[in-house]
Amino acid sequence: MNNIMVDLKLGNFDSGRIITNEDRKKYLRMYHGDRLKELTQKMQFRDDDFGVTRDLVKLEGSDVAELQRFLYEKGFMPRGVIDGVFDYVTQAAVRLFQEYVRTIEKFSDMKVDGMVGRGTIDHIKRWQQDIEKKCDWAKWSKNKPTAEFTAWMALLGKAKKDYMANPHPILKQVEQFNKPTDTITKVSDWRFDHDDVHLIGIRVDQDHSSKDRENDDLFVLLIKGLAFKFWGSTDPSQKQAYNKIKQEGRTIRVRKPDEAFLVEGQHKYKYGWHHGTYRALKPYGPGVLVYRDRNDDNALTETDLEVGLDQSANNSINIHWSGIGLSNWSAGCQVIAGQSYINHNNDSIQCIKHGENNKRKGAYNVLADLIVCYSKKDVDYIYYTLGRDGSLDLNSFFGIENYVATTIQKMEPKIV
Repeated sequence: MNNIMVDLKLGNFDSGRIITNEDRKKYLRMYHGDRLKELTQKMQFRDDDFGVTRDLVKLEGSDVAELQRFLYEKGFMPRGVIDGVFDYVTQAAVRLFQEYVRTIEKFSDMKVDGMVGRGTIDHIKRWQQDIEKKCDWAKWSKNKPTAEFTAWMALLGKAKKDYMANPHPILKQVEQFNKPTDTITKVSDWRFDHDDVHLIGIRVDQDHSSKDRENDDLFVLLIKGLAFKFWGSTDPSQKQAYNKIKQEGRTIRVRKPDEAFLVEGQHKYKYGWHHGTYRALKPYGPGVLVYRDRNDDNALTETDLEVGLDQSANNSINIHWSGIGLSNWSAGCQVIAGQSYINHNNDSIQCIKHGENNKRKGAYNVLADLIVCYSKKDVDYIYYTLGRDGSLDLNSFFGIENYVATTIQKMEPKIV
């Protein structure tokens, strides 16, 4: 790393690492799947923070492999794939290193952009001088979790038992669904293994009518013995619900009254892309189960539950970014604000602007990058468990009044 002469970024690879065009396409297919086939054919990565595609560019030497070895040894890329290709995992690990330097080590001028420029190289050299130095995250694991992680896993176990003993009408309808779905239909089959990655969504005021949903729901990521908290919305925004149709030679938007509410319960998701534009978590296979706003009151009410579930699984209910959090970008997806988060030390972190048009995407990147880097090798899924504030009984469990609102307020959100 001491002799790097050029900046490293997504798409760079060491000489001799990827040889033929078919080798390159095979490598990219692993990441892009069916959604980004065009990028695979063009042999490009999608750098969504900057709104650009990046070509595969060969560099002489082994700078990328050296970078990957550093990230692995210091605990930012525990999957340990040192292949000399600056891929999405390497980009995510670089961002995590930069975010750690900025927020844990308090170097406030550290740029968190996933590219290895001069400033990042200087910090890498500083870390290399201390052979024993590792990131704080590396000392925690499923066998040695933080107290926050342990508490949330206990809550999930308790919730599963409570749901099994007193199943909500929603869960009864879900259990009767007999077509392929990524929603786990039986509560008894819900998984809360410490080895798995868990994202929890906590829904509030879903029965409150609103055309423009606030980002007032809480999300908790449980990964490798660590707990991080985020905010956003689990409910759809009526303002975002529309269909595009052709009329007299032009495309117009037509309001869609029956926006989708993801059902309460546990769902299986994987790394993917939202509309091929930016990174998201997607339903793992056929899709997840939803209710529709059947009476156009912009809420999930008893009337909607009486009509029942959509009879087909929905594969478009992604988990994605929602800007800095000023508005809900979702017509049904689960959305995460980029403005702020609470880290594993229970510290509130404000995120800095970077990327295309100075996007403030940092909090969502932390969530996505942790999942990419800290998932077990060869595991391509997470479990997303969606529950209601009241049914999870958070206030009593944590001994904090208005737990969701209090936790979100700690993140200093600017909600409008």
